[in-house]
Amino acid sequence: MTALLEPWTHGFMQQALVVGLLVAVLSAILSCFVVLKGWSLMGDAVSHAILPGVVGAYLLGIPLVLGAFVAGLACALGAGAIRQFSRVKEDTAMGVAFSGMFALGLVMLSQVRSNVHLSHVLFGSILGIEQEDFWQVLGITTAALLILAIRGRDLVLYCFDPGQARAIGLNVGRLRLLLLVVLAASIVAAVQAVGVILVVALLITPGAIGLLLTVRFGHMVMVAVTAACLSVIAGIQMSFMMNASTAGSIVVVLTGLFVLALLGSPRHGLLRRRPRAVIADPD
Repeated sequence: MTALLEPWTHGFMQQALVVGLLVAVLSAILSCFVVLKGWSLMGDAVSHAILPGVVGAYLLGIPLVLGAFVAGLACALGAGAIRQFSRVKEDTAMGVAFSGMFALGLVMLSQVRSNVHLSHVLFGSILGIEQEDFWQVLGITTAALLILAIRGRDLVLYCFDPGQARAIGLNVGRLRLLLLVVLAASIVAAVQAVGVILVVALLITPGAIGLLLTVRFGHMVMVAVTAACLSVIAGIQMSFMMNASTAGSIVVVLTGLFVLALLGSPRHGLLRRRPRAVIADPD
């Protein structure tokens, strides 16, 4: 027990835990909407598209978080516009948009010479997060959770049945934009902890775990949040003891929980499915 508790006596570990849990809660709740809406690729696209925004914001001397948010939202809205005004489907448009913007960000990053380690945007730096970044994560997470608390019911209806939402007078276009804004904000916050490359796992896997283990949205959210928080705690602990990547450790634990849910889910688990009866051929 002493060996397990000793890492948490350090101040930077305690701050990493707080940041990780904030990101985990917001990402897990949003992952339920993303999974139900079928926006997994959207989360991947937005998370990769923020890189040129970060580099551009540094060159312009404006807050990096602002550049990341604008670039991510522009990618999501641009993919929707391409789908609306051309024959290209939305998933294809998102694939082209995020790969192009991510490649542009890598080229820009290779040409920027500075004392600021912009590479943490790719891989995260939760154990060495700056105080300014800590307050940014706290502010973004609080605002996003407040929006979800106020408009959560409407967003759930929009994800389950957009036609019904439109029929009762809800503005489906505004709800879609609101969900995209919150998604972009969540990605900007999560990048501070786990980086661009692994942020998509926090926006997909917790919701997938909840979907496997529950049948009600409220229960799905609780399971997703629990899985994400446990992964953050265990991942930070494992990375400290093994001197391994913190972001990688978090996602490895989270993926392990998904595998357990996939195998042992009471309703949908692969190990609980009864084998089909074999009907003998009379011939």
